[in-house]
Amino acid sequence: MAALTSKPDIAPAAGKVGVLLPGMGAVGTTFISGVIAIRRGLAKPIGSLTQMGTIRLGKRTDGNVQLIKDYLPLAGLDDLVFGGWDVFSDNAYVAAKRAGVLEEKLLEQMREELEAIKPMPAVFEQEYVRNLHGDNIKPDASKWEWAQSLIADIENFKATNGCDRLVAVWCGSTEIYKQPTAVHQSLAAFEQGLKDSDPDIAPSQIYAYALLSLGVPMANGAPNLTVDFPAMMELARKNKVAVTGKDFKTGQTLMKTILAPGLKARMLGVAGWYSTNILGNRDGEVLDDPDSFKSKEVSKLGVLDTIFEPERNPDLYGDMHHVVRINYYPPRGDNKEGWDNIDIFGWLGYPMQIKIDFLCRDSILAAPIVLDLALLMDLSQRAGMSGVQEWLSFYWKSPQPVQDDVYPEHDLFIQLTKLKNTMRYLMGDEPITHLGNEYYD
Repeated sequence: MAALTSKPDIAPAAGKVGVLLPGMGAVGTTFISGVIAIRRGLAKPIGSLTQMGTIRLGKRTDGNVQLIKDYLPLAGLDDLVFGGWDVFSDNAYVAAKRAGVLEEKLLEQMREELEAIKPMPAVFEQEYVRNLHGDNIKPDASKWEWAQSLIADIENFKATNGCDRLVAVWCGSTEIYKQPTAVHQSLAAFEQGLKDSDPDIAPSQIYAYALLSLGVPMANGAPNLTVDFPAMMELARKNKVAVTGKDFKTGQTLMKTILAPGLKARMLGVAGWYSTNILGNRDGEVLDDPDSFKSKEVSKLGVLDTIFEPERNPDLYGDMHHVVRINYYPPRGDNKEGWDNIDIFGWLGYPMQIKIDFLCRDSILAAPIVLDLALLMDLSQRAGMSGVQEWLSFYWKSPQPVQDDVYPEHDLFIQLTKLKNTMRYLMGDEPITHLGNEYYD
């Protein structure tokens, strides 16, 4: 994202916004069902910063605290239209029932509206998600032809639903771990790779190409190599499109980005941090494949090193052992459980321990993130803030930095400060730096 200098001109949030979801499983249908329930007054948008969060302006003594949704010119929930792709042909009602996240009593009240939302056939390669087997996939073709088919899907969706703008949030599965290759180094190489059906081009990258080609901002909710490589950054710059990612920060990693900054702030050492998860939803099944787990592991492992900065604090974190495990356990369904054992040490090196058992609901934590990202990415695009939206790092396990030689910020509280100060910048208000007299901090 370009350096912030003066308040940008923000186009009005007029008309309908199409929210496109590559992946309409547990997370996608929980998000869609939740927004519909909130629109009907059946529930509250708990967990959504844009809907329930507040922002302070000026000094504490001014008492000027506003709801973010009233402060920012965000699209309204009534203006959102939902669509997407999935390897299973189930409509949103059937998919939500199958996911087992929301109670049937709630889903029944929205059944007709959910049944009308049907996924388009997906671009899919078995090699990239080995444990997923669906039949709602596009016919065999070159990757270039798949990209053109997605472009047609996007244009048809926009026209059919009368949308003024579109935004996309990847809610699909974790692909196998891949490093960028020659085909990812320039837009020309990538487009030739699509025509040659280069095996190093993943399905998620084909979605990204189609969306960015049409100027649709995209948020990447999985640890996939989707937009974070030179060719896609070149396309984003060329078409002035906003991108952000990657990997929704929901359960265990959310806890790490809350606890680790506190330990570091008090200069308490960490000898080891052992994390394991059990979950039984589609995500758990996909991650049962070691190569898909590798993508998630890399995303999760990077958090603590960036927060603790062991090279700058060798006595406290220089010999820390960080282990992450994920275990597929079907009886648990979407109710993920994360166990953490943290071996810490304090004054004179005396050891202590922290134990965490977080029984969370994966999609319940992810759905409000999807909403916030859809609304804030639409805002970014209307404000002309193209490229990597680093101010949205708050939502990611593995935030994408604005350039390769800048490390990402993982501390949740620094991320929140940056997020809110960018909101203030967008509206022409002064950032809050916690400097100055005692009434200003």
